[in-house]
Amino acid sequence: MSEATKFTPILLGSDMNVYGMARGFYEAYGIKSIAYASDQLAPTRYSKIVEVRLVHDFHDDPVFIETMRKLQKEVFNDPEGKYLLVACGDGYAELLAKHKEELSEHFLFAANDYDLFKKLSNKVSFYETCEEYQLPYPKTMIITKDMVQDGKLDRALPFDFPVALKPANSVEWLDIHFEGRKKAFIIDNLTEFNVILNRLYEAGYTSEMIAQDFIPGDDSNMRVLNAYVDQNGNVRFMFLGHPLLEDPTPASVGNYVVIVSDEDEGIYQTIKAFLQKINYRGFANFDLKYDTRDGIFKLFEINLRQGRSSFFVTLNGFNLATFVAEDRVFNTPFEATRYGRKKAANAKVWLGVPKKIFEEYAVDSPDKRYAEELLAKGRWGTTVFYDKDRSLQRWVLMKYMFYNYYKRFKTYFSVK
Repeated sequence: MSEATKFTPILLGSDMNVYGMARGFYEAYGIKSIAYASDQLAPTRYSKIVEVRLVHDFHDDPVFIETMRKLQKEVFNDPEGKYLLVACGDGYAELLAKHKEELSEHFLFAANDYDLFKKLSNKVSFYETCEEYQLPYPKTMIITKDMVQDGKLDRALPFDFPVALKPANSVEWLDIHFEGRKKAFIIDNLTEFNVILNRLYEAGYTSEMIAQDFIPGDDSNMRVLNAYVDQNGNVRFMFLGHPLLEDPTPASVGNYVVIVSDEDEGIYQTIKAFLQKINYRGFANFDLKYDTRDGIFKLFEINLRQGRSSFFVTLNGFNLATFVAEDRVFNTPFEATRYGRKKAANAKVWLGVPKKIFEEYAVDSPDKRYAEELLAKGRWGTTVFYDKDRSLQRWVLMKYMFYNYYKRFKTYFSVK
């Protein structure tokens, strides 16, 4: 890379998402990234392509903004330097949006205005937005703390059990702990429903909970859509993935661990129009599920960042790092939206677990068989195992991290 195009990627966090972005920057530009985080997580440990710098409580204000002000003055202070920030978690994405005006005076990044961020990140207002823009989503009931503390809900559930239950405020949920806590719940009866609601509010959660009609079917009915909208509102790419297996661990339920590429023109154009109408900026990550009862894909949520499994997009030739760099660092003119295709010549299956777990636990389907064909041809990859970032310490740690999934699936996996 020439002197004129040098820049410094600064990643916020230390998880798998961070490592995937660091790998993207390294593959495209040969640059080592710098990451700032509150804690050192396994995916970025012992890495040669990303240097993690720990700051206690960096994930919260005032530490975050005070640290960024200090870094601007003391570390990233070259008048000719270009410093690209990339948020790799919900909390960091919110902090970038919150301090967008101040930080944009010195750093380059893609972030939404704070009002839009709050509107989309809270599931209550997100579903209201879906209603406004006629986007399909599951039947939903909003539950508040007052409704639970009164001893009963003020009206009956508008759908039958099983019911999906999840927090409206995913950032607040990160700090809530109680017996039986999960990232999201599938509840089979009213007794369990009331027990969980009482526990989570007694544990200090204050925001709304979302109860939804559970869409039947296994992980193979899920889809995940990634997109990037540039500083001028142009959708630079859209890539649809078909998750074939999810992590069953309570704290990680819903995290995809196997994805193969997919495509759907209706989804592409519907979401593209939505992003442009609301003046969205930056990475977007949507979760959808196909409802066999009416033949419609329904939206669950939007992550206002790239997802933890989004390296599957980079693996399939759409390097996420290049989209944000070309937009914010190089100001490359927009030409046309690029769309991911299911059976592209360079298609690969992304694995976040050992192959044997995929083969044993993923439900048989045409796309599972397609993924098995790709595996047989050697067309697959992971986020964390990278030939250009190898050391004995890192290899042992990543192997151990993958090996742990055998116990997770044996303990928690059940057919939906």
